[in-house]
Formats: sequence, structure tokens, C-alpha cells
Amino acid sequence: MKIRSASLVELHAFLSVCSTGSMRQAADQLCVTQAAVSRAVGRLERRVGCTLFERNAQGVRPNAAARALQARIEPSLVELERAFGEFAESPVQRSTLRLSVVPTLGTRWLMPRLGAFQAAHPGIRVELRQFHHNEDFLRDDVDAWIYLKRPATRWPRGISARYLIGREITPVCTPAIAARLKGPGDLLNEALLHHTNFPDNWRLWLSTAKVETTKLRLGDGFDLANNLIVAAASGMGVAVLQPCLIERELASGELVLPFDLSVSTGRGYFFCTRKATDGKKAVEVFRRWIGSMAQA
Repeated sequence: MKIRSASLVELHAFLSVCSTGSMRQAADQLCVTQAAVSRAVGRLERRVGCTLFERNAQGVRPNAAARALQARIEPSLVELERAFGEFAESPVQRSTLRLSVVPTLGTRWLMPRLGAFQAAHPGIRVELRQFHHNEDFLRDDVDAWIYLKRPATRWPRGISARYLIGREITPVCTPAIAARLKGPGDLLNEALLHHTNFPDNWRLWLSTAKVETTKLRLGDGFDLANNLIVAAASGMGVAVLQPCLIERELASGELVLPFDLSVSTGRGYFFCTRKATDGKKAVEVFRRWIGSMAQA
């Protein structure tokens, strides 16, 4: 069969210029260069044998021929895009969820549970993507994030966020250290290991436990929660942490919680997506599943 139609690249460029009235804005819309849009439009004009746009200093304006062509092809192209979108999300296609996770939570809380998700949802493949501090949620290589939110920060516009876990902190230590702690005040005699990003965690917990903090002296600091956990498990001192990060150590008895008091920091781990992707099957299935894991 002889193919008479233009390429999709040319048609997308043409329709984008028609709708924006600008080569530059069309390029931004299509995530290509302005020169690429101009070349695609030029190829289309040569194919149809006539000029489609009136060009002037203010931009470009579709002429009568362009409007006639737009009316003929736009409905078909929209339907083509819809068909591919529906096919890509159909049950017969294996969906991929691209996920970015705070590293320590990913390693210690999410990874032990992912096998259960895969067993329950074999049609969804999870791909972990590099975690970025100070995330702007504009990346096109990620569908969802598990991100730590501080109380004073706001989610960017267009982001859906659901709290999962991790607001509460409590002291953790080895059984040997716990044996000599008769009350919260005894913590002031121990090496108080801390996360360097959150040095006020100890003051917050001790104040809630009614311990005078004027003599508080922090011990060694760590910029990764995972290293802080390893230090506590090795007996270097007492750390104040989210229990969700030390499930394995608590189960084995390697670490214990010497006091039955958890304090909220106001921070927590949230499952975040762009609102534009809400409704996508893989995102919604994972959102429901991870929410149930957090509640459990």
C-alpha cells in the first residue's frame, strides 16, 4: 500500500503550532527544539504542496488551508493517542511503576514487603529510580515517590500526597544498655547518637518525657539513618529513631525499646504522585497496597 499521509512527527508539530500560534511554544509543548518543529512543518508544507502558516514578527498564524487540514486530521490523531493510551494500560500489558524512595526506608521497610506485592500483582513491575534530595517532582522518569515531608514545607501544586508512616520517634538501644536505664533521665548518662539532619530529636523526646534538657549533650552524629541504626546495634550508644526502620533488629532482639513512649516529630513518609497520573492502574494499585502495609 502506498503511504500518502505525513509522519506523526510532522502532524504533531503541525497541530501544536496551530493550537499555540508559536513555533517556540509548540517546541516547549513537544519537548523538542524550535528548529525541529520548523523543519517538521516545512516538510509537511512540501508534502501537501502549499503554505500552511502566515509568518510575521509576532509569530505564525494558520491560514485557511491549515484550518481545513487541522479539522480533518485532529480528531483522528486524538483517537490514535487515546487508543495507544488505553492499550498500554490494558490488563494484557504488563505495567511498570517507576518509584523513587528515601533510601533507608526503601531498604529497611519497603524491600522486605515488595515480594508480597509482586506475588499479589504479577502484572505490575516496580522499578526503583534514584532518590533526589530537594525533589521538585518534575522528573519524567518517575511515576511515584515515597518522600519525607517536614512540617513547615508544602507540597508543590499538582502533587497528591498520602501519609504512610514514620512520624513517631523513640529511643532504641541494645539490651545491655537498656538494662541500666531505670528511667528516661538516665539517658543523659549515655552516648546519645543522633541524625545530623535532625539534631533536635533528642530534645523533643526528652522534653516530652519530662526530662530537663539543660545538660543534654549529643554524642556521635550520622547523616544517614542506616548508619545510625548500625551504630546503635553495635552498642555505641542510644539512638532516637522511627520504629518502622528497625523492624528486623527489634524482631531479632538486637535492639530494644527501653521506654514505652513515642513522640511525633511532625515529619513523616508520604506516597506522592502527580495528580495528572492519578487513575493510572499501576499507580492506584500500588497506592492501595502500600497504604495497607503502612496501616498494618
